[in-house]
Amino acid sequence: MSKRNLTRRQSWRIKKIQDERVQRAHQHEERFSAQLNAGELGPEIRGRVIAHYGRQVDVEAVDGEMQGQQMRCYLRANLEPLVTGDDVIWRPGPDEGVVVANMPRSSVLKRPTPHGELKAVAANIDLIIITIAPEPTPYANLIDRYLVAAELSDIRPILLLNKTDLISDSNRSALESLLQRYEQIGYQVMRASTKADHGLDLLIDSLKGHISVFVGQSGVGKSSLINKLLPGVDLRVGALSEGTRKGTHTTTTARLFHFPSGGDLIDSPGIREFALWHLSPDELLEGFAEFRPFLGHCRFRDCRHDREPGCALRKALEEGAISQPRMLSYQQILNSLDEEAQLRLETE
Repeated sequence: MSKRNLTRRQSWRIKKIQDERVQRAHQHEERFSAQLNAGELGPEIRGRVIAHYGRQVDVEAVDGEMQGQQMRCYLRANLEPLVTGDDVIWRPGPDEGVVVANMPRSSVLKRPTPHGELKAVAANIDLIIITIAPEPTPYANLIDRYLVAAELSDIRPILLLNKTDLISDSNRSALESLLQRYEQIGYQVMRASTKADHGLDLLIDSLKGHISVFVGQSGVGKSSLINKLLPGVDLRVGALSEGTRKGTHTTTTARLFHFPSGGDLIDSPGIREFALWHLSPDELLEGFAEFRPFLGHCRFRDCRHDREPGCALRKALEEGAISQPRMLSYQQILNSLDEEAQLRLETE
């Protein structure tokens, strides 16, 4: 997504907001120093961010005498922005705590913003649940975008068909064909329904011992799933629009929840598109897991895998090792990368 040109007034407003943030950060730092000198802050504790609100985060202690306790914290001025799932070192205070250090991340899930920047969504996750449903209609290209993001972030994906109670004679064949395609590649596919109380125990077992995040179009039932899996959480559920059959956004900030049987779940704001404009063509190829055995075996080093002779991917396609829909999806995403690159050149 190309960056839009800002008017003078917009630039002034952005600078004003940034200056105010810097001033607040200095005030917090002075307050932190005063509390430290007065001996009001407790010892350093390992914690995990369970929700974030700009320069403030909710942190939960993960060990020691305070294990399991939560506190609203602000960040020291020299720290980089944190996201839900980040491991930190923090010190409790009388009313609120202070995050004094952030720990290295084992993984981070990012998505591009409309302003052409990459924004972290969640950290240290090792399982991504790509959720689809009979309604709104699932699109393979969107699923493939999620899979590419998961593969390149080294996060294991599970494809979950939710709302199985909405399967009918009119959509059953298309849904099963779609799921079978991913099962043949080697991806784990699950099915569930909160209304019919189907497949939930199996889903919980798969989430044990992991930090997971649910992604997918709005309206596929992510909030309903969490309400069922975590009684008492009571996330707001958005109904499908009667006109578009698309969902309405209900989640406003990413938050981490604990499963009673073990494992953590990060509920992230719903997104309808998952742009990959920041990827190079080679990175995109690596994001298609079944393509990897054939990479580097084309006759031409700069092969576009379209009509060139001696293309290893085209040969794999003809032999059935790669499916036509996945190849088409790859080409569509690749074309979108080219279009975005051209737009960025035109606006520079």
